[in-house]
Amino acid sequence: MGTPERIKEVAGKVTAARENGYDVVVVVSAMGKTTDELLNLAHQITPNPSGREIDMLLSTGEQISISLLAMAIHSMGYSAISLTGAQGGIFTDSVHRRAKIVDIKPVKIIEKLKKDNIVIVAGFQGIDYEQNITTLGRGGSDTTAVALAAVLHAERCEIYTDVDGVYTADPNIVTEAKKIDSISYDEMMELAQLGAKVMNARAVEVAAKYNVDLTVQSSFHDVPGTLITREAKDMEYIVVRGIAVQEDEAKLTIQHLPDKPGIAAKVFKKIADANINIDMIVQNVSEKGITDISFTVPKNDLSQTREMLEPFLREIGAAGLAADENMAKISVAGIGMRGHSGVAARMFDVLARAGINIEMISTSEIKISCVIEKRFARQAARALHKEFKLEK
Repeated sequence: MGTPERIKEVAGKVTAARENGYDVVVVVSAMGKTTDELLNLAHQITPNPSGREIDMLLSTGEQISISLLAMAIHSMGYSAISLTGAQGGIFTDSVHRRAKIVDIKPVKIIEKLKKDNIVIVAGFQGIDYEQNITTLGRGGSDTTAVALAAVLHAERCEIYTDVDGVYTADPNIVTEAKKIDSISYDEMMELAQLGAKVMNARAVEVAAKYNVDLTVQSSFHDVPGTLITREAKDMEYIVVRGIAVQEDEAKLTIQHLPDKPGIAAKVFKKIADANINIDMIVQNVSEKGITDISFTVPKNDLSQTREMLEPFLREIGAAGLAADENMAKISVAGIGMRGHSGVAARMFDVLARAGINIEMISTSEIKISCVIEKRFARQAARALHKEFKLEK
């Protein structure tokens, strides 16, 4: 949706689906860098704009897109109507900039479909129960699309993007990365949460909950994409499905925290109340009634976390808070890891041979993640991709 020419191409794909006999609902994002430009504009006004007004501002980007796409479809002789998230019946909680969908009442969408319209809905946005416009955060248009597909009982949900599917690693980092034909919800969710940018983790979570099959495919090239679906038996034979790199991690260490029951709960409740997502947590062995706790947050949340947490830590008797924003997370994921041992040993050995120190480790049934220095992240990704032969 970056240019008028691209909008016309999207209109062509949409009308082709209509010609094939489908009722079509389209969810679109803002054009090009519109969202970034609007954020930059806000910060030229004030360094700390209110969340409510940011949402009011950012939501205009998608409204430009939906109206222009409707015009393009009209010019091709088809009926189409654009709807904002609120008009489409998308209700959210009241957490500005990171709202979550709580309900969808697609009355107007269904009404317009029955009148032979192609319905175009603004992604990334909704409305809370006090009639405030809200936005869903990064990848919010994916989440909007999947949620609408679920509530409308769509035959399928197609996600068009600037890549032609899900790859074994970011091709910009690992040139040997290969496109994956099909991947399970669980694997895709892990990879998305671990830094793979092609799909939003919340969107995949909704797809898994409501059993919505997704395809991720190129909006530029007419080639088969990647199917995201329930796991199949043959998926279990591939031990590692993909490598993910997240280069925007920050590590914080609470120093000399009193080691008493309930202290950690108070600290992390304080962080949760600020709507800051924590990833890994490591607590050192207690000595003489004190301990250190390290955890990671997105780099963008580092300043807010420090500003909120430092005075609170002084109140409860901690010595201080150390931070390192030059961290990255490297991860391997695959449902085949459930039935295969030795993946962690191979991963740690690869990093050791490359001279890369592991600072934190987190595991689940189908993934292993390590926090390392950011300067080693891409080297680590390439070495692990080669170790697990993902290029084949």
